[in-house]
Amino acid sequence: MEEELKCPVCGSLFKDPILLPCSHNVCLACARNITVQTPDGETPVQSRASGSSDYDYMDMDKMSLYSETDSGYGSYTPCQLKSPNGVRVFPPVNPHRHCSLTCPLCHRSVSLDERGLRGFPRNRLLEAIVARYQQNRAASSASASSAVKCQLCDRNPVDATVMCEQCDVYYCNACQQRCHPSRGPLAKHRLVPPPNRAAGGATSGGGGGQQPPVTARKPATCVDHEAENFNMYCCGCKAPVCMKCLEEGKHAKHDVKPLSVMWKQHKCQLSQALNGVSDKAKDAKEFLVLLKNMLQQIQENGVEFEACLVAQCDSLIEALTRQKAKLLTKVTKEKEYKLKVVRDQITHCTMKLRQTTGMMEYCLEVLKENDPSGFLQISDALIKRVTSSQDQWVKGALEPKVGPDFDLTLNTDSLLQTILQLDFSQGKVESGSLVPAAPLLQLEKCCTRNNSVTLAWRVILPAGNPIEGYILELDDGNGGQYREVYVGKETMCTVDGLHFNSSYNARVKAYNAVGVGPYSKTVVLKTSDGMCVRREEKITEMAFFTFDPTSAHRDIVLSNENHTVSCNSYDDRVVLGTAAFSKGIHYWEISIDRYDNHPDPAFGVARINTMKDMMLGKDDKAWAMYVDNNRSWFMHNNSHTNRAEGGITKSSTVGVLLDLTKRTLTFYINKEQHGPTAFENLDGVFVPAVSLNRNVQVTLLTGLDVPKNIKQ
Repeated sequence: MEEELKCPVCGSLFKDPILLPCSHNVCLACARNITVQTPDGETPVQSRASGSSDYDYMDMDKMSLYSETDSGYGSYTPCQLKSPNGVRVFPPVNPHRHCSLTCPLCHRSVSLDERGLRGFPRNRLLEAIVARYQQNRAASSASASSAVKCQLCDRNPVDATVMCEQCDVYYCNACQQRCHPSRGPLAKHRLVPPPNRAAGGATSGGGGGQQPPVTARKPATCVDHEAENFNMYCCGCKAPVCMKCLEEGKHAKHDVKPLSVMWKQHKCQLSQALNGVSDKAKDAKEFLVLLKNMLQQIQENGVEFEACLVAQCDSLIEALTRQKAKLLTKVTKEKEYKLKVVRDQITHCTMKLRQTTGMMEYCLEVLKENDPSGFLQISDALIKRVTSSQDQWVKGALEPKVGPDFDLTLNTDSLLQTILQLDFSQGKVESGSLVPAAPLLQLEKCCTRNNSVTLAWRVILPAGNPIEGYILELDDGNGGQYREVYVGKETMCTVDGLHFNSSYNARVKAYNAVGVGPYSKTVVLKTSDGMCVRREEKITEMAFFTFDPTSAHRDIVLSNENHTVSCNSYDDRVVLGTAAFSKGIHYWEISIDRYDNHPDPAFGVARINTMKDMMLGKDDKAWAMYVDNNRSWFMHNNSHTNRAEGGITKSSTVGVLLDLTKRTLTFYINKEQHGPTAFENLDGVFVPAVSLNRNVQVTLLTGLDVPKNIKQ
């Protein structure tokens, strides 16, 4: 709570605080120091210090748009100094000239009338709370020890002789001369006796060291009628008034209510607001406990995971030694990332909780006061602060950003020849060579008769594991969704009950113990008596591959069975796909999972030996489109061509169509062609490629139908 009780100008506890129209407080002496003179006849647009609450905040916001030179404030005095708290302090002003005062917190200015600083009301409530806080602090210091010790003595600290209010450090004479000399920037710090000495001096005459009670305060009196006490409250001016003010007709058209009624009403509002923020503070404390426990869990899980990893690697043959270091590095990076995220979240939450707790303690002290007029002077501002503080604790602020578990597993059942390609997986073996290859439909054995079709297929390449079966799918004859019509071990199937004179799309895929392989090329079947089946050059299934961890740059991070890729570096890094294309038509899509700060990732194809530490397309071995949130360019050999408007955001999809029958490369964004055909006359073997930095995360989409507008 001490931060609530310190003057923003001098940095010390408030002394004779006055309440500015903006609801902020400053010491009376500090107010004199920051009062500035304005040219004769010039009147700032801000309201005057007459005690009125008609404070034009919109004008204040407009004034903040102008510079200090434009406003005319602060440029008419020969000397400008700075207080210990960094606020500009000016010499005493000439009372016969126009003067203004700028709040050091919100920088809103107010001009002074003929009463000068006496036109601002004293914040007697804050003054009483400061006095009580000083007494309690002195009493606790005196009860803790007979004398406060110096905090900078290396050994056997001696009694402190002074305390710096700005540094909040106790010094003995020697340490004060050595570490806190009264010169330079430290000359303006306020050195006071330590609390125990001040308490001892005040009670040396007897009383057993007890603090004298706070003297009873006189009732607040009207600023305009000093002999009259406040007994009414003007809701329009939001200020307490006396009976003479009402008799003079100053508030004739305003809503005026008894002071006691408004006091109770505003106390009730502040109490209700405090209840809400108190619940949030309680949740924040529990959340901090959760985060601190999570630190320990992450440490323990990280150590356990590392130990398990070392045990697995050591159980393998000597070829695992080089791979072991790489795997440990990935685990360490994952652990350090989780620890950093949780520590940052703890720091942020602790700071917000400390601010909220200090404000709550100050509000509770305000509620203890029995001064209606003093309370009403500050209640509106406090209610707004408490409500605003409650709004800070949104739902997402009290949820961990990471979990304590490590979503990584290590499979040691792979064959010896795969050890050098060993990497983390999440449940499934990601090696594409172990699932069956796409079957090849044998058109010479396929036929149709009336409303039935017969299809035959074979496997092109043997799989790492034996094939367990095949899945044959047909659409509805109208370009709709596919459905399974056969699952089994046979390589031939007849389907009956189809519509006459209809065209069906058919495809087949194989599966084994490892997983399901890619689809075959689609064939079009027309149900008509005696008509032969013909195979059309169409692509209805996206190219099947994953990202290759063995050839990726070391800053690349793969997850989701090597379908999702991100990067640890702010520089662009390249990752290649596991497929290689030399003929046919191939299409794949990549979704944008995360897109921060408008980076420009690149998508396209490359040779296997393209550079991995720069943007895709910078060398002569890659053909790519790099795109940001507004536009895109095609790039090959560091040559930029065909700028196109329109970019990507989070959840966008980027499609790549590699047609090696026409030797062209075309790009799509959200399933619509983006720009003209990017590259022509392509020849050779190409692999899919992506370059990105740490502001982007993308995922390769598989197993989906190619959009109708892209089918060839």
